[in-house]
Amino acid sequence: MIVGIGVDLVDIARFERTLARTPRLLTRLFAPAERPLAGRSLAARYAAKEALIKALGGSDGVHWTEIEIVPDAGGKPWFALTGSTADAVAAKGIGILHVSMSHDAGLAIAYVVAEGSRPEAERDAPAGAAVPRTHPVLPNPPAVAGGFGNDGWVREGGDA
Repeated sequence: MIVGIGVDLVDIARFERTLARTPRLLTRLFAPAERPLAGRSLAARYAAKEALIKALGGSDGVHWTEIEIVPDAGGKPWFALTGSTADAVAAKGIGILHVSMSHDAGLAIAYVVAEGSRPEAERDAPAGAAVPRTHPVLPNPPAVAGGFGNDGWVREGGDA
């Protein structure tokens, strides 16, 4: 069950000028592994973080540096969440986060869909109703610390 969606659009040149004018934003907005990336990639990650906050319905308990966007083995982006941000997502009953990012023609965009966990969907369904699966059941999901993958797995343990 979709519990939230968010989208954000960033003007890359304006974003780069803002970072140049206020360098401390780099450490306030991005996890250490994200900071060396090119401006267009940072703008897309900023858009993804903003879209996540919109999908959550607000920023309570969310800290920018606790949201990291990392690629899976196939290059698809996913969220690696830690600390109070991971707690805030779990408290909202979100079990799956989907993220899509792109940049072109001087703009970066990101779209996030937050899905409730299967137990939440079953709890909220009318008595006797079948709850359809919204993502494939995959055996042995890859283990990555605190992340939500595009394949719908909440990843725990392992290295990010």
